[in-house]
Amino acid sequence: MAKSLNELAGELKAMIIELQSDAHNQGNLRAERYNNLKLIMEPNRNNSPHVIVDLSMSDAEFDIKTGQKLNGGLGPDERYVLRWFNKSGTLTSLQETWKVVLKSGGKEKKEK
Repeated sequence: MAKSLNELAGELKAMIIELQSDAHNQGNLRAERYNNLKLIMEPNRNNSPHVIVDLSMSDAEFDIKTGQKLNGGLGPDERYVLRWFNKSGTLTSLQETWKVVLKSGGKEKKEK
């Protein structure tokens, strides 16, 4: 079963916080910055498989077949998103979720 966009966003958030919370960076970690991290898929606006990573006041759109950025930018946090894409199974999970979003007419169905 495909993961929801919310579950995938939670995985990305956990990975970013984990990567930033090493012993040398503990004082600079602002985990609350990632509370509003969202993943968005909009097949009605762009029919090629993509995901938009919305983080704070910036967003970037990525191709979920290749992991390449299509437009936008996330500043220094972009490197964490690219590392997440390179993690085993991430792009496959995003592609499965894309299929679910397409089947539901462009909206992700809420789990009950």
